Amino acid sequence: MTLYFTVFLFGAVIGSFLNVCIYRLPRAESVAWPASRCPFCGQAIAVYDNIPLLSYLMLRGRCRSCRASISIQYPLVEAANAIGYVGVFWMFGFTAVACVYAALVSALIVVTGTDLSHTMIPDAVTLPGIVVGVLCAALILPIGIVDSMLGVLVAGGILWFLAWISPYVFGKEGMGGGDIKLMAMVGSFIGWQPALLAIMIGSLVGSLVGGGLIAAGVMRREHYIPFGPFLAVGSLLALFFHQPLFEWYWSLIDLPR
Repeated sequence: MTLYFTVFLFGAVIGSFLNVCIYRLPRAESVAWPASRCPFCGQAIAVYDNIPLLSYLMLRGRCRSCRASISIQYPLVEAANAIGYVGVFWMFGFTAVACVYAALVSALIVVTGTDLSHTMIPDAVTLPGIVVGVLCAALILPIGIVDSMLGVLVAGGILWFLAWISPYVFGKEGMGGGDIKLMAMVGSFIGWQPALLAIMIGSLVGSLVGGGLIAAGVMRREHYIPFGPFLAVGSLLALFFHQPLFEWYWSLIDLPR
């Protein structure tokens, strides 16, 4: 358990950096410089006020200098990344494969944060992610480089086709370029079959959430809802559970595997 606690702490620290990425990448700012500052008063955040999870609680969600409210996003991202890391190492062991999948978890969290806050998925995450995924598939991951390349082409290609055909079928854009590159990245890490499952799960969850919001009167049918977070959820579920889900599916249609 000491190892998993260490992983949790490391994940929370990385999560703090992910918050920087979520805030700065949509603004085309450097994620390395300058040091973290309060977005309201510009005061540099002291080291003792930048402890993942704990500082938010100790400051009661407010800046020490100007007392402006700090978004709940910050501890949520830190906790999500920490829990994600623990889940990855629990599932895949303390291996190089787990380290690669932990990086994928962090990338999906950044994508979710930027899409929710700015309705954009940064190329700075997805394009290098595709390259890293293919290289790791060739050297580390069990899927192999062929499955990885197929994952890029199939997952990215399906969303590209949906983006191309949507204006003709629905009269409006149905898929953004960021979503296409996101699933190409995911496919490079997990292969084409789990990536297809991720798209199916993301579409189902997105439809249920969107339909629920429309039914509740929170949003109207013509309003845009970011699809990236749902694809990220589908990708995580596919990463962790694609094997039992595939076995369940084959058992339903009673075909030989």
